[in-house]
Amino acid sequence: MLFRDAVRTTTGTGARGGAHRPVRTGLRTGALAVIVAVALVSCTQASSGGGPGADVPAASADPAADRARIAEDTENADLAEREATAEEPAVVPTPGPALVRDAFATLQATLDDTCTPGAGDCAYFLGRVTRELTELDESMRADDKGPGHFKKPLADMKVLFDKLGDDRSEAHLETYFSEIVGTRDGINTWMQDHPDDYR
Repeated sequence: MLFRDAVRTTTGTGARGGAHRPVRTGLRTGALAVIVAVALVSCTQASSGGGPGADVPAASADPAADRARIAEDTENADLAEREATAEEPAVVPTPGPALVRDAFATLQATLDDTCTPGAGDCAYFLGRVTRELTELDESMRADDKGPGHFKKPLADMKVLFDKLGDDRSEAHLETYFSEIVGTRDGINTWMQDHPDDYR
């Protein structure tokens, strides 16, 4: 009985007499102080760039403006790339010499042709044979077997080219008609003895 009365008295006193009021007021004040402190710390971190969300960019208030900015940046990058590409000169690959067998085949196609010096019909024929010999010379020098394999025909063509020089006029070529046709026929004979080079 005494214990119950003591509890009742203490509880009753607290409820009626207002003994708990200072405690409640103290708790409210303490809670308010904690909230204010937390708010101050959050504000300080946000203004100084620290805090958990410091690395996350702030969301824009206008998503449409963000999309427009991204589209503009992409367009500018594309334009810069197109301009850089346009400034680069187009490189046209230069084909190398034809294979020896291909160059020789076109020279062989002239074997049945001829002309009559002084008759005015040699410009095409002699020009063509000279051109075919020049291309065959380039092919032989570029061949994997090396120019040493084609020593005889290359030597014969060099003799002819030294005589012709750079003049490819009809009158000049007619002067060397025999040398041009003779070099062609001599190379044909040599190639017939080296079937691996033209078949």
